[in-house]
Amino acid sequence: MIRIKAGVPRSRRPRTHSRPRRRALALALPTAWGAAAVGYRFGCPLAEQNALGARIVTSAVFFAVGTGLILHVRRTLLRELRQARKVAGAAQSVLLRPLPPRLAGLHVAAAQLSADRGASIGGDLYEAVATEHGVRVVMGDVRGHGLAAIATAAAVLGSFREAAHDEPELGRVLGRLDRALARHLRERARTEHPSSGAQDPESPVAEEFVTLLLLEIAGDGEVRAINCGHPWPYVLSGMRVEPLSSADPFPPLGPFPLPADLTAPSCGHLLADESLVLYTDGAEDARDARGRFFSLPEALAKAVRDRPVSPQAVLRTVFTALLHHTNGRPTDDIALLVLHNERTHRRAPAHPQARNCLERPLL
Repeated sequence: MIRIKAGVPRSRRPRTHSRPRRRALALALPTAWGAAAVGYRFGCPLAEQNALGARIVTSAVFFAVGTGLILHVRRTLLRELRQARKVAGAAQSVLLRPLPPRLAGLHVAAAQLSADRGASIGGDLYEAVATEHGVRVVMGDVRGHGLAAIATAAAVLGSFREAAHDEPELGRVLGRLDRALARHLRERARTEHPSSGAQDPESPVAEEFVTLLLLEIAGDGEVRAINCGHPWPYVLSGMRVEPLSSADPFPPLGPFPLPADLTAPSCGHLLADESLVLYTDGAEDARDARGRFFSLPEALAKAVRDRPVSPQAVLRTVFTALLHHTNGRPTDDIALLVLHNERTHRRAPAHPQARNCLERPLL
């Protein structure tokens, strides 16, 4: 005898037989249609006659059977598509979980536009967390698309969500991400190429890399950053749109070892009512029908003309301009993350060029 726990509503009881029952019903209908068609063809005398009326009736029977089968297959495929979209939505909520609207005095908003129509997630990754070391942000782009890129993004994000709280220095956070990526790629290589291993230069895993930008915004607004092959974010200050830095970044994670010195340089201060816009390179690589690149600074300049500036308004303006520029068909995934400083205190930069991070040679 199966006992149901007291207090558990009937509607919440597990439906253990619903899936086999649905499968049985899905097979029963086409079987019944096929049996009806075969039975008519070999069991009905009318099907053996060559008269025009008999042929019309036979054709109508088989047309009805074929139509029923097509409609049944269509209904089944639509049900599977809806289920796949639900799974993709659940995966997206875990991989790129919704960011909190505010983090330690910063107003936050983020969104992603997938290049694959109907897809929910791709190779772009982002996260922002409030820690005792400040608000820490990661924005990255995994080479390629598909399930492999999603798995790589998940490995990097999972490591960041732990390291951002554990490590006092931003450089040590980057070291954790680099080790997590290397471990993930080794495991993938063993799975996909068990005979050759991870050292096979022809393996697609050997060419995997991730561009990455790490930011740390302290309580006084000071911004520190480490860039590994990723576009520098833009600062929206009043009516001005300017890059956070012009320094050469490190190479992307994956193909090259990290340098010994991973000290995160200061990039100045994010003042009150200023915003940082992080993005993936799909935004600036987007082209129109004539091959012209999308101008992200122009779209941001249009966004700051509308006062007051909010992260949601910036996202809306940029994505509207992007879709108009690409005629609704971007060729690469695009992710944007906007951080707006709502803190009341102000602190002026110590030097007019304090925003520029220390120049780093390209290795």
